[in-house]
This record gives sequence, structure tokens and C-alpha cells, in this order.
Amino acid sequence: MDIVVRPKILVVGAGFAGVGCVRRLERKLGSDEADVALVTPFSYQLYLPLLPQVASGVLTPQSIAVSLRRSRKYRTRIIPGGAIGVDLKAKVCVVRKITGEIVNERYDHIVLAPGSVTRTFDIPGLTDNARGMKTLAEAAYLRDHVISQLDLADASQDETERAARLQFVVVGGGYAGTETAACLQLLTHQAVKRYPRLDPKLIKWHLIDIAPKLMPELGDKLGRSAQEILRRRGIDISLGVSIAKAGPDEVTFTDGRVVPTHTLIWTAGVAASPLMATLGAETVKGRLAVSSEMSLPGHDGVFALGDAAAVPDEAKDTEGAICPPTAQHAMRQGKHVADNVIASLRGQPMTPYVHKDLGLVVDLGGSDAVSKPLGVELRGLPAQVVARGYHWSALRTNVAKVRVATNWALNTVAGHDFVGTGLLSRSSAKLRDFEHTNAYLTPEQIRERTETG
Repeated sequence: MDIVVRPKILVVGAGFAGVGCVRRLERKLGSDEADVALVTPFSYQLYLPLLPQVASGVLTPQSIAVSLRRSRKYRTRIIPGGAIGVDLKAKVCVVRKITGEIVNERYDHIVLAPGSVTRTFDIPGLTDNARGMKTLAEAAYLRDHVISQLDLADASQDETERAARLQFVVVGGGYAGTETAACLQLLTHQAVKRYPRLDPKLIKWHLIDIAPKLMPELGDKLGRSAQEILRRRGIDISLGVSIAKAGPDEVTFTDGRVVPTHTLIWTAGVAASPLMATLGAETVKGRLAVSSEMSLPGHDGVFALGDAAAVPDEAKDTEGAICPPTAQHAMRQGKHVADNVIASLRGQPMTPYVHKDLGLVVDLGGSDAVSKPLGVELRGLPAQVVARGYHWSALRTNVAKVRVATNWALNTVAGHDFVGTGLLSRSSAKLRDFEHTNAYLTPEQIRERTETG
């Protein structure tokens, strides 16, 4: 008897791009056309743009983490682990499972969507003392940490320690940093009213960025509007400034200032997953250089997209323009790359990815927001309606939409709550504890595994 072996499609990453690709493949591929597998350490898709609202407690963690195992109709095999290397010649992806076991996953077609990691620099004490905002666990830990600082300040008899615990530093003037500072400042502003022994004037939030402008993508007017909103709330904004040194109880700025604090939140940009460096292929600032069809030139069956790929932006007239690492591009690229994978399987021509940016939305908490949908500048409540409407519509399941809408409504009526979960009593929550960027193999180690395995 002849045994028919179906082609294997391996998708790496369960972010917007990876999940969008997998779901499209499941809908459009016949069950006998190919087998689909998804490599991910977490069996859920995280809606990253709403992470600051989880950190501030406006949303519960499960409301923005959509389970990949919730429905029985999906046939994709989930491989619980992280890809740590790819051998393009042998067509093997090396995976470290969550058990610690390292296995070789062979493929016929591979879709690389591992996303990005927090971009760090060689700053003394940074990874040991800073906290990130890239994962669901980090957001949950950060909320506990901020609330615990209020409790510790309230319990302390030392005025110097009390003042240090009530100062918070956020590095990064992009969307993540700005929204994180805005949402958490609202949390502490409301929480301190429940601490009669604490002077509200002691609570100070610092937002710093080495760039000369806050969120330059918004344009000058909206950028200034965002700054005015934050400064009106009492957030100290310093531009053209970064961190020179980070300690456990103080942070030194590059302009010489020393801020006593136990809270340093690092959101100064992202970098492509280190997985891309293991391929030995051309990269653009760490992102894999691909064609407008999101395929890797010279390698049949290899596709890359999302934050980890430099996808040409065909909607712009600028030569060499690449798509920014945003959720709206990742979601659309996921569906489009699935169509190209199917076309490749069926011997049909692939099509280039083209999407015109729909605009930007920034939720600053409460009724404050700035948005630029389709080039129209909005502020205040109209901008908030657009921002939350966009996020709500982008959520993948109706269950997630109901949970988020309910959380928003409850927060509007009842305000913030200030209950910690006790996570900090169990383990640390520093930057180095979440982003395992030293876990990836070198090209030589990958070849050694594939040649002997």
C-alpha cells in the first residue's frame, strides 16, 4: 500500500500574526491537505495593547488572554514550548518544550511569527532591578508591586523610605510606556485616598524617554495634547533623558538626577525575537528580511511576519519602507500569509501584502485619550470611544468582548479596587525573570543537533 504523507505546516508564535494564520489555515485548508502545528509556550493569545489596563486593574487578566483550547472544532496540534533555533537546510525547527526537553520538529512549510522581546541596553542594574510590560505575568506582578509600595509606605516609620516607595519611574515614551504611566498613575491617585497616613503629594510618577517627542507617530498636536493631559495629572515628563544606572532603591538619570525609587518600569521599545538570528539569513535591524509576499527569498516554504519580520510596506511610496510592528498589521499579515501558504501548497501564485494604516489610538485611562483614526485627530471622550471601540472590535472571541465590556462598565461605575493577590511573596518579577533571551541556540549548535538527530 502507498502511504500518503500530508505536508506539515509549522507555525511559530501565538500572537496576533500566528493565531490569525492558524485560524485561516483551519478554515480554508481541507483536512487531507496538510497537518498544522503551533509552537507556543502559552496556550492563549494575548491582546497586548490592553496590557496596561490589566496592570492597573481595570481589566482582569483572563479578559485579554483568549484560550487556544476553548473550542473543540480546531484541529491544530499545539506544541507547548518555545522555538530556539531553525535549520533552513534541514527543514527543522528546534523546540524547547515547557518540560525542558529539546526536540526537533520537521516541517515542509514554516511560518515564523515569534513576535518581539523588550529591547534592553547595557545599563548597569537594568535587568536585575527593572520591571517589564510585555507579558501577562509581568502586568499582574506589576499591579501587585505598585499596590504593595503603598502598603509598605504606609507601614514605614522612615520618611526617606516612605518617599522612595511613593516614586515611580517609567522609561519609554511610546504607546506602552505612556499608557502604562497614565493607567497606573490613576490607580495610585485613587488608591492613596484610602491611606489617610500618606500625603498624596509624595506620590510622583516620572515618564522619561531619550527621544525629543512623546509618541512622535501621533504628530505634534496630539503629542502635545497627550503631554498636557499627563502633566495636568502630575506626571513628570522628561524627554532626551534615559537611565544611566538602576539600583534596587534608586535610579540615576543620564542628566545626573538621582531618583530614590523601588519601582523602575522599562518599556523602551522592542526588538525582534532572537530566533531570527539563528536562521543565518539577512535581517533588517534584527527583523528577518522577507518579500512583500512574506516569504524568505531563496528558501521555499519559509514565511515570516509580524514584529519579527521586515515586511515591505507596499501602501507607502517611500522606498525601503517596512510595516511597523503594530497589532493591526500583525492581524492582517496572519490571514494573508495563510493564503500564501495555501497558494504555495496548491501551486498557485502568491500575492503581496498591502494594507494602509488605519491610524493610532492611545487610551490614557478614565475619559482621557488621543486618537488619530484615518488621519482625523481626536481628543478626550470622542478619542476614548474610538480607542476602546477599536480594541473591543479587535478582540477575537465574543467571550473576550463580553468580559472586557463588563470590566470597563464596572470600573466606570465602581472605580478601581486595590486588592493585591500576594504574588510578590512567591517570586521576583524583574525584567530578567521573564525574557529568556539567552535560551536560543547558535547556528552551529542547531546544525549539530539536526545532523546528529
